[in-house]
Amino acid sequence: MDTPAAGGQRSAVSALTYESETLLRHGRPHRMLAGAVHYFRVHPDLWEDRLRRLAAMGANTVDTYIPWNFHEQVEGERRFDGWRDIEGFIRLAAEVGLDVYVRPSPYICAEWSNGGLPSWLTARTRGVRSSDAVYLDAVEAWYAELLPRLAPLQAGRGGPIVAVQVENEYGSYGSDRVYLEHQRDLLRAHGIVELLTTADGITADMQHHGSVSGAMPSFTFGTGVDTARDLLPDATPLLCSELWGGWFDHWGERHHVRSAQSMTGTVDALLAAGGSVSLYMAHGGTNFGLWAGANWDGVLQPTVTSYDSDAPIAEDGRLGAKFEALRAAFAPFHDGPLPEVPAEPRFQEPQTLPLAREGSLAATLRALPAGERTGIPATFEELGVADGLVVYETRVRIGDEKTLSIRGLHDRAIVLIDGEPIATLERDGRTSVDLHGHDGEHDLTLVVESLGRINYGPLTGEHKGIMGGVLLGRRYLHGWTHRIVPLDGSLVAVGDTEAAAGLATATVDLVETADAWLALPGGSKGLVWLNGFLLGRYWSVGPQETLYAPAPLWRVGRNDVRVLDLEQLPATLEIRDVASLGMTEEFIGS
Repeated sequence: MDTPAAGGQRSAVSALTYESETLLRHGRPHRMLAGAVHYFRVHPDLWEDRLRRLAAMGANTVDTYIPWNFHEQVEGERRFDGWRDIEGFIRLAAEVGLDVYVRPSPYICAEWSNGGLPSWLTARTRGVRSSDAVYLDAVEAWYAELLPRLAPLQAGRGGPIVAVQVENEYGSYGSDRVYLEHQRDLLRAHGIVELLTTADGITADMQHHGSVSGAMPSFTFGTGVDTARDLLPDATPLLCSELWGGWFDHWGERHHVRSAQSMTGTVDALLAAGGSVSLYMAHGGTNFGLWAGANWDGVLQPTVTSYDSDAPIAEDGRLGAKFEALRAAFAPFHDGPLPEVPAEPRFQEPQTLPLAREGSLAATLRALPAGERTGIPATFEELGVADGLVVYETRVRIGDEKTLSIRGLHDRAIVLIDGEPIATLERDGRTSVDLHGHDGEHDLTLVVESLGRINYGPLTGEHKGIMGGVLLGRRYLHGWTHRIVPLDGSLVAVGDTEAAAGLATATVDLVETADAWLALPGGSKGLVWLNGFLLGRYWSVGPQETLYAPAPLWRVGRNDVRVLDLEQLPATLEIRDVASLGMTEEFIGS
């Protein structure tokens, strides 16, 4: 395995270096006590609050990914304003007194849509995370914009950035040494002089294929300090770049938790071994909108809207036993007292409000503008759609052959005949429906939903929509129109207000703003907007039952909560002051 030379990299200018097995900060022995807080999962108005909670926990460093697709949703339109102001987040961390560990890899995993890779890029190349020319050209253009923003914020230039990751768990994915060296050299070419790292799991193969000369290797695990020590190259400090103190959730599973005792046991073992740590997550935040990713383990496993991760700082900012345990574990590594613990967040008073139905699903979607007619159904990529819903329509004559099937459905489709729902099809379940009783000419509508782009493993970059066409019996159906469902809250309700599926709105009047949790009892599956902002998905399969609605999204006076349910609209909206993330299951990531 290639390993960096003792003393790390460019010690004349980088804040973090190492001698033998000791990590140094400006030449003095140092422990990185980091916690992951993702700016893209926290409302910008709450960044300071979450960072101050992190500092009060005893952390001296904040760790964050940078999701490429969050900044460049449209190719060439790179945004760094508002919620995407990564420079502002880093400067704020410095004001709070934290170092910053930046993980800007083009790929981040993070249970984030497509692992952070833009869908417009994975639409045109399968060679992601490799030395494929199409991929590298796009990466270089992205880094040419991103890295000049980060370079002035390095510790060597008076900023808080002390470490930068080259790639993310590459040893679990590929073996392209040329690609890893390219990524390392690209960082250096753009003026990154601080400590470079890699991060991989605790197997020899993962460490071998994920490491690159000139970058300090580190580990990712839930437990396994002794295994990591055995794999550690000589004269290298022990760093766990992701110590999984909790875990994420998939729809249809239980809410994963890890006890404070279990988490602290691993943290204590790592610190006793002389190691440094970054807790993943210190504060999980929220997969607002449709940014939640998905895993693949023989079937698609879409991730829920919440990214609470059973973290020490909960999704809504509340603090619990894990926070106190880490504060106690980290305190001895500080020269003075830890910062005071911030006050608990404020919440709205619980109440139940009626949801007024506005229109039916079928009529509302049919009223959307249609694109050009195509011979075969287009994929989301061909339509320029990253995630969400696309309505496919054609005219069909149903005769002797009555089995309708979708080849390559990614991921879910509601089938309507003349506006009436007759079936729901899913990629890992039922993909065909019998149309007996529907002889003759009919309008066929397929409401196709992406449940989340895969963010880990060999299927990262997989396309969405209808991959292989629609068959009636043995024949393909041709002549399709496509309607893209807007996600900006502008959907106009049309049609029957008595239909089961469709749009509904509740009005919430406030004299002052505060956090809230929203529940939709009786609802089946849909999307929720607050004042035009897409909070995310809800789904009766659980485990998540409430959606987090932070105070900055509310306003004094009238607030509109809008619901689009694909199957059965709820009758009421519940405002709650406590999260309900589902039945729990003790789980330690591996």
